[in-house]
Amino acid sequence: MKHAAGTLAFIARFVVLGLAAAFVISLAWPDVGHRLRERFGVAPTPTTESISTSSPPAHTGGPISYADAVAKAAPSVVNIYANKMVTEQAVQMYTDPVLQRLFGGRPTGPAYKRREQSLGSGVIVLQGYVLTNNHVIANADDIQVLLYDGRVAKATVVGADVETDLAVLRIDAGNLPVIHIADHRPTRTGDVVLAIGNPLGLNQTVTMGIVSAIGRQLSSSSPEDFIQTDAAINLGNSGGALVNTEGELVGINTLLIGKAANAEGISFAIPVASAKRVLDQIIDSGHVVRGWMGADYTFVPVAADSGLPAAARGAQVTDIYPGGPAATAGIQPHDILLRIGSEDIVDPADLRRHEAALKPGSKVEVSGLRNGAPFHTEVILAQRPPTTPTASLDS
Repeated sequence: MKHAAGTLAFIARFVVLGLAAAFVISLAWPDVGHRLRERFGVAPTPTTESISTSSPPAHTGGPISYADAVAKAAPSVVNIYANKMVTEQAVQMYTDPVLQRLFGGRPTGPAYKRREQSLGSGVIVLQGYVLTNNHVIANADDIQVLLYDGRVAKATVVGADVETDLAVLRIDAGNLPVIHIADHRPTRTGDVVLAIGNPLGLNQTVTMGIVSAIGRQLSSSSPEDFIQTDAAINLGNSGGALVNTEGELVGINTLLIGKAANAEGISFAIPVASAKRVLDQIIDSGHVVRGWMGADYTFVPVAADSGLPAAARGAQVTDIYPGGPAATAGIQPHDILLRIGSEDIVDPADLRRHEAALKPGSKVEVSGLRNGAPFHTEVILAQRPPTTPTASLDS
């Protein structure tokens, strides 16, 4: 019995000493238990603290909200109310169907005037300057701008450009929130974009979509290209901001192809780089100046393009304007133009962009093929004459 009692006392002292040693070790090296468990393959026992402080798995997809981007961009987007006087006259329709088709109707009384208001949007791009669509303010005699903070400012037109459907307004108001312009990377097909504007008079409405395509040509004669997006654009969105997920301006919303064309989700915006070029020129001189060769182009027929590298496909001349720069330089219909200055010509749209970027009066060398033989000539560019928009504007 004495021997057993002594053995138990020895074991008890050993256990107490072991616990004390473990306590000291844990104070000196707090993670030793974790390393021992890893060494011998023992799973750790979760504690209340570790369970309560564990974080959910990281979200690896896109952002769950675009509120930060909207909060950054929305204060720079304004509502535009353009008023103008229009003249109308009552018309009586002919009862005879044949006369109706031929003449439509006949005036029945004196003409009268009424005031018409159009809705649109705009973007504050510089202190005192708002960028919007030309069709929003065209022929208006009174333009009012409603700012994000509730102030109302009278606007005057600095200048407009029909080719891009852009106009620059000047407003006398201080402390304006200027939008951030995306200039660190180009817009790509598939990018998420947000459209902010004033559709149907609903202030500060935000819609989301993706960039469906870039470099869209809406007119065969225009040097400008557009961003196509499926963000919902409606009447009143014209001139509003198209921004990326960081709240930076990537385009100016301009038009949509509506249900009349059996289309949905097809809207267009002017790229911010083009909009900025127009803005700078209008502020400097009141208008936009583009170079012009005085010719129309089409794609090169496949047979005529045989043997040409794909990167230098070129453009085929279809028409020459009498007395224009191309006519003076000896360029002829059916010529295939492959190079302008130091730049290869990819297609007709590319050629129009290159010539529009040159200053009127500048001399440029043009190279190409005529009846399969190479030719070179020098063209002194003129100023591109004004054109009228060919696209149908629904916004």
